[in-house]
Formats: sequence, structure tokens, C-alpha cells
Amino acid sequence: QVQLVESGGGLVQAGGSLRLSCAASGRTYSSDAMGWFRQAPGKEREFVAAISWSGENTYYADSVKGRFTLSRDHAKNTVYLQMNSLKPEDTAIYYCAASSWRRLPRQEYEYDTWGQGTQVTVSS
Repeated sequence: QVQLVESGGGLVQAGGSLRLSCAASGRTYSSDAMGWFRQAPGKEREFVAAISWSGENTYYADSVKGRFTLSRDHAKNTVYLQMNSLKPEDTAIYYCAASSWRRLPRQEYEYDTWGQGTQVTVSS
């Protein structure tokens, strides 16, 4: 069974850091682009960041650019979202996703596998 499992969420004070992990199982994701989305209470899910299958290309939403860094480890079949200088508005459920057919996808429909999400709460 193909699965993406997120971890690393939690409660942090504003200005702090967290590193989210997304571990893939069931098949190798080395040829997939990977991405992160988030959904805050009462809001629609929004794009956060994406990384190409090679890891050489990344794309970030303006709201997180310069603060978040996305990377991947093919040997571990895992992607990481390092989140620094966190703000209360970063509070959301963060979802990992994989795309088997797009190079650097930014839209939900471009992803074909999703994780269950991990909660990130940033206190002021």
C-alpha cells in the first residue's frame, strides 16, 4: 500500500523552528516531485513548497520564502520541510503530497498521493 506519513509537527513559540518529515512507503518516490500544503482553520488548503524529483529545483509560496527550506533524501525515501522564524499565521495542518506526473507542481490536482497531515501550532 502506497503511503505518505508526516511527522515533526507540534507546538512552538513564534520565532522558533520545526522540521517536518514525510516518509514514503509502498514504492519508491525517487522519480516523483514532492510538495507540502497547509490548511489553517476555516481556510482552504494552500500550497507551501515543492521539490523536483532530483531535488535540484524547489519552489516556495511567497508567504514562506526565505523561512522554509524543502529537501529530500532519496536513500531514505523522505522529504523534509525545515521551518524557521515561525509565525502564528503558519499555524495549520501540514500535508505532504507526491506527484508522479508533474515536474514542480503547485496545484492540488497535480498531486496523486497525499498524507494524513501533521498539526503545526505557533503561539504568539
